[in-house]
Amino acid sequence: MIGNIVAAINGAPVPKPIVTGGTLTSDATYYYRTFLANGTLTVSNQTLTADILLIAGAASGGRDYAAGGGAGGVCYQTSRTLSTSAYSVVIGAGGTAATTGGANGASGTNSTFDTVTAVGGGGGGTYNQAGVAGGSGGGGGSTNAAAKSGGAATQGTSGGATGYGSAGGTGGISSGGTGGGGGSGAVGGNGAASTTGAAGAGGAGLNTWSSWLTTTGGGVSGYLAGGGGGGSSDAAYGAGGSGGGGNGGRRYTTQNQAVDGTVNTGSGGGGGPADATSATYPNAGAGGSGLFIVRYLKSAV
Repeated sequence: MIGNIVAAINGAPVPKPIVTGGTLTSDATYYYRTFLANGTLTVSNQTLTADILLIAGAASGGRDYAAGGGAGGVCYQTSRTLSTSAYSVVIGAGGTAATTGGANGASGTNSTFDTVTAVGGGGGGTYNQAGVAGGSGGGGGSTNAAAKSGGAATQGTSGGATGYGSAGGTGGISSGGTGGGGGSGAVGGNGAASTTGAAGAGGAGLNTWSSWLTTTGGGVSGYLAGGGGGGSSDAAYGAGGSGGGGNGGRRYTTQNQAVDGTVNTGSGGGGGPADATSATYPNAGAGGSGLFIVRYLKSAV
């Protein structure tokens, strides 16, 4: 800092940051560096002021009368000061699709940058099982007894960044629908309490950073981190939440395949349909992996 002041007094150019790492894109005002996998962001020569967006891996849906997976937690901060250093970027993986009848979905894994941690999404519940807590919670499985709750959202403020996440929806009657996984922008939908009612939709993702996504080519229609839709027996499956959430499955139809969450969106996988213990019925949808983007002014470098 003292050297910069001296340079300014003497009329010499003030050193500017040098930034490397990730995939570089730009718009009229900002540079963006996007990480789809683990890597290193390096800042040298001078401190950098930047905005950051970090998304965790999402969860898979459960298998057999099973609910949608929760979205990965989202962390966002403006005007973060990055000193000269090499910063490790860890991108969380999505939960693998459940392949065993009666298995809850697998939770996503955390994404990390510097002191910020985005929490992996919670797995979708299977028959008679509640959803798992996570960055956004998984939906509750269906049941013939008391309704099974969706998992709680555990993403909070982390390392100075604001956190986003929502709870999963409640499971309904077993021949009806299960709960949708929570999305970064809304809770998962509840499964209907009747044999003819639909499964819950995945909670909506956020489109707060649509301009970032337009520039970097990420997200789905400007959204990120949607919840997975609930699976169903005889009623309509739950649609995946905006941002890349996977649809749930429904047995005895051409739509019995639960859909994976979109990769690098932190979106949850769809819940598997009923009777998935049979080889006739497919697995749950896998969770989508996470993402990291850092944005800084062109004029700063």
